Amino acid sequence: MTTFWLEHAAIDGAVHSGVRVEEVDGVITSVTDDAPAPGDVTLAGLTLPGIANGHSHAFHRALRGRTHADGGDFWAWREQMYAAAAGLDPERYYALATAFYAELLLAGYTAVGEFHYLHRDPTTAMADAVIAAAREAGIRLTLLDTLYRHGGRDERGAALAPSDAQRPFVSSIPVWLARHESLVLRGNARRGAAIHSLRAADPSDVERIVAATGDEPLHAHVSEQPAENAQVEAAFGSSPVALLREAGALGSRFTAVHATHLTTDDITDLAGSFVCICPTTERDLGDGIGPARALMDAGARLTIGSDQHVVVDPFDEIRALEGHERLASGRRGIFSPAELLTAATGDGYASLGWHGGLTVGAECDLVTLGTGSPRTAGAALDQLWLAASAADVTDVVVGGIRVVTAGSHALGDVGAALGDALGKVLQ
Repeated sequence: MTTFWLEHAAIDGAVHSGVRVEEVDGVITSVTDDAPAPGDVTLAGLTLPGIANGHSHAFHRALRGRTHADGGDFWAWREQMYAAAAGLDPERYYALATAFYAELLLAGYTAVGEFHYLHRDPTTAMADAVIAAAREAGIRLTLLDTLYRHGGRDERGAALAPSDAQRPFVSSIPVWLARHESLVLRGNARRGAAIHSLRAADPSDVERIVAATGDEPLHAHVSEQPAENAQVEAAFGSSPVALLREAGALGSRFTAVHATHLTTDDITDLAGSFVCICPTTERDLGDGIGPARALMDAGARLTIGSDQHVVVDPFDEIRALEGHERLASGRRGIFSPAELLTAATGDGYASLGWHGGLTVGAECDLVTLGTGSPRTAGAALDQLWLAASAADVTDVVVGGIRVVTAGSHALGDVGAALGDALGKVLQ
């Protein structure tokens, strides 16, 4: 058992001073306004509930700062992504993912949904590397084991055979089902499932995955690009969201990732599901601005992800969630600070199958921000997460264990670890 005394804490979007949190076996058992007691771990500053990165491809970290010189679009960027994947084996992926997950923790992310499609069928070697990396770094993991069946679709909607670069991603349904069943995750890691997209899978595949995965979290890339919608419409006569609805995928365990180019009916269909917006990636790839406010108004629950990790900063993501809506609408205050924090914390955790928040029964995951930095000095405490950056994270707790202390990760120099790992991938 550990007891934390929080100078200030955000609980359900409201800030309280002098909060005492007790945990047992990584779960919060008490939240009170008691005075600090001997032996308490004091976290000075403003403490937030754990923050979820709802959509991650860890190996994309190898692309940061290397894709900007030649312009192009999403599809040109994708070719560079394939090249990065080709440089990975389980040993190299373990080293890269460990350092990258430590980077996430330094930035204030305490849980990650790893949308994992870099397989080496029929083994689980690459998934095992990711699981071990999360354990070593100390981050909470939902491994979203991803079905990727086709190389894409042509303009008529016909499925394409995978290219040589795509072959490490592709599984048949029987191989995927067997591999998925063999994945056993414990402690701060759990299993989820994902469909890469309706470009890379068929509606019948979705039905089989839905039936085989019980109540596990289920995610899918949805309508990230107009070309995706056009190809799926040509193949099946419906939008990706409509096909997912007909296959039984939508609902309280489902997360649509991106959901940028939706129809009015699509927005209505996503009521009761989660939608993971990845603003820094969507602007980097020129994807567009999705209908985030309309989705929330329709009854969807928003979350955030950093996807390709061109930026690792949850506070940038939530500012961008609001900021992109301002650009599209010409108005300010589309989301309240409390709504943005909920997207990053409680709803983000729920989309990954965890119980988040600063409340009894939740995972004891905490993120503390300094209140006197050049960025946060003078900011109202109940808006501090809209002034802060990842550089303001001082302390991080996952499952009751302090993994970041005074801005340093328990593993040591994360930048050096990333440099070493990336040097082996990019050589």
